[in-house]
Amino acid sequence: MKTDDNAAVHNARRTKEFFQENNITLLDHPACSLDLNPIENIWGWMAREVYKNGHQFQTVDALRETIFNTWSNVTTSLLETLASSMPKRLFEVINKNGGATFLESFFLTL
Repeated sequence: MKTDDNAAVHNARRTKEFFQENNITLLDHPACSLDLNPIENIWGWMAREVYKNGHQFQTVDALRETIFNTWSNVTTSLLETLASSMPKRLFEVINKNGGATFLESFFLTL
């Protein structure tokens, strides 16, 4: 079984043929759906943390170090919150027939 976000780059004819020839079931969901990609919430959280209080970086190395430090501070609690939100996310996406839900903006504020 495979899932992808149904974006155009994932829908090449040869790719579809490969999955069909190998009896791989595809699970579709809306293209580029923030609701179904919790990692997008992590990236948003990280960007806010890295640039907190308007922080500017003088070197790429300083930026890189801050990014790595921020990544290492992603808490288990945050990951659990995102993981446990999946049933609600799926429910909301189904209710919106694949459209955007209020969850996109809600979870961007983590």
